[in-house]
Amino acid sequence: MAKWLFKSEPDVWGWDKQVAKGDVGEEWDGIRNYQARNNMRLMQLGDQGFFYHSRSGLEIVGIVEVCALSHPDSTTDDDRWDCVDVRAVKPLAKPVSLEQIKIQPALSEMILVKNSRLSVQPVSDAEWTLICEMGGTSP
Repeated sequence: MAKWLFKSEPDVWGWDKQVAKGDVGEEWDGIRNYQARNNMRLMQLGDQGFFYHSRSGLEIVGIVEVCALSHPDSTTDDDRWDCVDVRAVKPLAKPVSLEQIKIQPALSEMILVKNSRLSVQPVSDAEWTLICEMGGTSP
């Protein structure tokens, strides 16, 4: 299964709101970037992703799982934009900050470091394992 990272501003859609949605999950809507949309089109049910607080916080706080495949984004009538649904799986025991990620040589090629503006991005298995370890959470 593939691994991903989903970025959201915590004052718009934070981890607590994601958790409150329960097993039903929520659309990862509002994405208006072709590369991020294309990443969502590649996702499969059960793929997991890091939930990253952007703008304020700048940290990975939890793990989510894709619970609905790519479908039209309900926040627009423009058929170019799709989204997936995700549900919270578990919080990280301790958040992993962008600062911590940037000083890890093994994470220097991570898309979060190289292209910080991309809101939905792939994560390699090695990156996933290391960040889970940094967050005190079993991968």
